[in-house]
Order: sequence, then C-alpha cells, then structure tokens
Amino acid sequence: MHPMLNIAIKAARKAGSVINRASMDVELLRVTRKQHNDFVTEVDRAAEAAVIEIIRTAYPEHGILAEESGQSWPEGEESPEFVWVIDPLDGTTNFIHGFPQYCVSIAQMHKGTPVQAVVYDPTRDELFTASKGAGAFLNNRRIRVSRRDRLADCLIGTGFPYRDLEGLAEYTELFTTITQNCAGLRRPGAAALDLAYVACGRFDAFFEQGLKPWDMAAGMLLITEAGGLVGNYCGEARQLEQGEVLAGNPKAFAQMVRLLTPFSKDSRQDAS
Repeated sequence: MHPMLNIAIKAARKAGSVINRASMDVELLRVTRKQHNDFVTEVDRAAEAAVIEIIRTAYPEHGILAEESGQSWPEGEESPEFVWVIDPLDGTTNFIHGFPQYCVSIAQMHKGTPVQAVVYDPTRDELFTASKGAGAFLNNRRIRVSRRDRLADCLIGTGFPYRDLEGLAEYTELFTTITQNCAGLRRPGAAALDLAYVACGRFDAFFEQGLKPWDMAAGMLLITEAGGLVGNYCGEARQLEQGEVLAGNPKAFAQMVRLLTPFSKDSRQDAS
C-alpha cells in the first residue's frame, strides 16, 4: 500500500472516531448555518482539524484544500505539487438528524489529478480506498462498477441543488426525465459516499451539479480505478472546474450523457 494512502486512511479513521463519538449525543451539538440548507457543526471542524494534523505532521510541504478551513499552502509556495482535498463530514445535514448516511472524504491531488483516495463511512465502518493505477477497494476487497447495460434496469443516485434554489424547477424537469428512463432514482444526501457506491456497484450511475472539489475528488478516483467513467453532464473531463458531475459504469454513463447533455452548464450557456 502506498505510504500516502496509509496516511489518508489514518486521518480518515481518526476523523471517523471524532464523528462517532459526537453521534452519541447529536442534540448537544452547536450548529451554524453557512447559508440556506447548508450547515456546519463543531464536529465538522474537529474532524477536519484531526485530518489536517495527521497530514501536516507527515507531509508539511504539501498543500491543503479543506471544506471548512479553505486553502492552506506551505509558506512561499504558489501552487504545491501535492494538495490534499478534504471533506471532514460530507452529509452534515444527515448527521445532524441522526440519518446514518455521511462520510469522511480525503483525496490527494498531484498536479490537479487525484492519485490517492479514501472515503470512510464511520457508521458502517466501510473504508473505500484507491491509488492511481492500483485499483479500488472496500475494506481491502477489490471493487468494480456494476455491469448493468440497460439504463431501464439501473439504480441512479443524485442530489438536490440546495445552494441553487432558482435552478430547482429545471432540476425537477431533469429528475422527471431520468426517472422515466431508469429503474429508480435515489437522493441519500452525501455525494462523496454516493460516488463510492458507484465504484462498488450499489449505484449504476450518479449525477449532481453545484458540487465542490472536496465532494468529488476522492470519489472520482475510486470510480475510475473500479472501471467506471466520470465527467460533466456532456461526458467531458471538466467536472472539477464546473461542479457538475456524472459518473457510472461505461454503458450507463453513455446513456446518461444523452439524457443529461441538454441540462449541462455548457448547453444552458449556449441557450442564453
């Protein structure tokens, strides 16, 4: 196992223990509203601090991009070769309500490309890991994307654009389109974990817009190492910059691209 992946696992498990302890008494948590439908708790901050401490100790020369504390580069560095992208608690709203669908997501980027990935679900003690070129694993067992080749048989994951309420009407139209063409549409509420579920075949595909790099980076590597594809709604590799992601097994991905392209950022910009 790559030593940098070992550090990511150690950090994710530490954050998971912080989260599990706090989950025993969610009612006592201090919750702050960042914006509409977007919350942060003292657990998010404590879990992030635990992750950063472990990474900083091992690799002080690396950069860090974390959801709560933002960007932190080593002194004198304009763009570090290695950057750790961290979501300490993806699915905070679920966590606040005791809904057991949340995770820790850690990716290490090398020159903008994910090379190490960990998504850890502390509720189920499920550890998804991947190193570039070395495959994807769930609790040390190799995982692959599903083999379903007809979209009509596929279970699709998604997320609501809670930051973009003006776009909700268009999203409703999109939900209708996808629902009419698949076996089922699900919205569990933690994008990083949803992407991990694509990697291990629980979802056949996943789509969402308005995401941040820390929502996607680890899941992207898990999926590609598990034999799947990741891109924007048009199938192009611009998801990190656009925040619009489509992922799936190759057959489902191709069929989803045909349905999603009219709803893509690029198509909306062309129409305006």
